[in-house]
Amino acid sequence: MMDRYWFGEVNRISPEAPVPIVRVERREERLGGAANVALNAVALGVDAGLMGVIGNDEAGDNINRLLEKSGIDSYLSCDPQISTIIKLRVIGRQQQLIRIDFEERPTEHVLQDKLNRFNTLLNAADVVIFSDYAKGSLVNVTTMISAAKSAGKIVLVDPKGSDFVRYAGATLLTPNKSELKQVIGEWFSEDELTEKAQKLRRDLDLQGLLLTRSEEGMTLYTEGEIVHVPAMAREVYDVSGAGDTVIATMAVMMANGLSMHEAVVIANRAGGIVVGKLGTATVSREELFPEQFVQG
Repeated sequence: MMDRYWFGEVNRISPEAPVPIVRVERREERLGGAANVALNAVALGVDAGLMGVIGNDEAGDNINRLLEKSGIDSYLSCDPQISTIIKLRVIGRQQQLIRIDFEERPTEHVLQDKLNRFNTLLNAADVVIFSDYAKGSLVNVTTMISAAKSAGKIVLVDPKGSDFVRYAGATLLTPNKSELKQVIGEWFSEDELTEKAQKLRRDLDLQGLLLTRSEEGMTLYTEGEIVHVPAMAREVYDVSGAGDTVIATMAVMMANGLSMHEAVVIANRAGGIVVGKLGTATVSREELFPEQFVQG
């Protein structure tokens, strides 16, 4: 996805309707969706490649340009029958006033080509991340997870929707509260949440389930332990892309041999940093591990 930001001043209300008039003064384009996950990964010092679908248009060209500039290997499939997904945010006085989405679902032929390319590239990867935004690019996710698992890869999934069965066999699932409620229903106590979360984890044959809980922090459910990490005490400016930062940080830490428990503590720190930034953003190694970069 292409994340576009239009920044401007708001000085009056429109005479046509009770809405603010934004005089656009600055425009920015940023990598969004799974591209933001890849960007967060490379910001932490690893190599990353990106698969997905774009259109044969200016936004798709710009995504490839930004990927190249960021050092991310592009394995994007071009579907000439659709337009590249764009999320346009209008910002006035440092507040998001409206978001406008442009999106179409990829065609079946392009998705089959994408699956074939995935199987070709799989052996070169240590970790595979599936970022599901319910835009139609992951219709083959069950087959992909099975292939990655058979190849001995660490598989992380940021899920979407009410059908988590298609993510069965992944190493780690990272739903937020609203996503988990769609699958297991409401809970009225921590014990009930634990029981339902652990049942889901076992039913889906997951090694871990990481529930991101906004101001309540994160909870990791595994066979051997339950780990709760409180949220960092800091001002929240923008939660856009925070889940991307968390799953990317988990992947990088696990690829470097850390346990899920150890990785969650660091991912929670990364999430706490990125919500203090506007829009989809990344966290650098210097921000995450400042003690390693102290000048003596």
